[in-house]
Amino acid sequence: MSESKKQQRRQRRSFSPEFKAGAVKLVLEEGKPIAEVARDLDLTETAFRKWVEQAKADRGQVKPGALASEERVELSQLRKRVRQLEMERDPVKKCGGLLREGDEVKFRFIHAKRACTSVAFMCRQLGVSRSGYYAWAKRAESQRKQADRELTVAVKAVHRESRGTYGSPRVHAELRARGQRVSQKRVARLMRQEGLAARRRRPFVRTTDSKHAHPVAPNVVARDFLPPGPDRIWASDITYVWTAEGWLYLAVVLDLFSRRVVGWSMGERIDRQLALAALDMALTGRTAPALHHSDRGSQYASEDYRRRLAERGITCSMSRKGNCWDNAVVESFFSSMKLELVYTRNFKTRAEARLALFEYIEVFYNRRRRHSSLGYVSPAEYERTTEAPRQAA
Repeated sequence: MSESKKQQRRQRRSFSPEFKAGAVKLVLEEGKPIAEVARDLDLTETAFRKWVEQAKADRGQVKPGALASEERVELSQLRKRVRQLEMERDPVKKCGGLLREGDEVKFRFIHAKRACTSVAFMCRQLGVSRSGYYAWAKRAESQRKQADRELTVAVKAVHRESRGTYGSPRVHAELRARGQRVSQKRVARLMRQEGLAARRRRPFVRTTDSKHAHPVAPNVVARDFLPPGPDRIWASDITYVWTAEGWLYLAVVLDLFSRRVVGWSMGERIDRQLALAALDMALTGRTAPALHHSDRGSQYASEDYRRRLAERGITCSMSRKGNCWDNAVVESFFSSMKLELVYTRNFKTRAEARLALFEYIEVFYNRRRRHSSLGYVSPAEYERTTEAPRQAA
């Protein structure tokens, strides 16, 4: 596809008000640079800057049309630099609790810090001899150990960038994508040595209330979770997130082809309006699918929801009673989301949870997280790489 066609296609994209509000909050409330957020969400920086300027004008922070200020970003970067300098000022105190794996680990630490801190001082603090350190330093490091040490740095970086969620298969896939030739067994070994691992899933808890008088659609999808292309089958469900202010409910719509979240909605009430808002978001930016699958919850069986599907020519499909596996793809997404985000945070307010969920869905999950069922690429990348061959054909 030519560059002009790509630009024309980008101009035709439409975004829901909820998406725009979430993107702007990453700048105004989290202090992230406009360029970074635009890149993470695959937006043009010029258009996104206008969103931010308008939001500031609506809040009375600046006059409409004024240039967006980067002062909060600069202050955040300054604070990080100050914290880094404070930690580097006393490296032994910072890392003493980590140096318990033998003299070789201590010697490596001393060797890395010898330019800024006295070797004698660090040897005294860490309980090793200077002669032992210098004898170690003179020994030539094997190529294998040197390669392992360098690879460990890359492994730890990938694991950190994944928010501590990746296991060895995803870390290996990310390293290969970055041009690093390494086996998965070696990655797994280095991760074990560093105490790095994927987070473990918690038991599934069913939340659907199917005791209602609304009509129930048959299970047309019948666990066929591999449609031949995008926007063929969507799947929906609702979950909840606890905050100090009470429950925050999240409804999502997933495209089963790419596992991408194409629609979402959050609210304080678990009703049909929550589910309808997620569906409307999906219909705003995507082509209506042939099939829509959900559980038997009253929100999806309601007259309003079924009417919205019928208006767009979408056939309704529902899971069998009490069978969560009929909607396994969405349940798996919720499980990953809670494992990788919700269970690691204590949200004080619903607003804080909303922003964190928006960033997880739109920045991390849709555009970065490597999905095991997609050949370890992100949903957005999977759609891009599969769309080009179809257009060429």
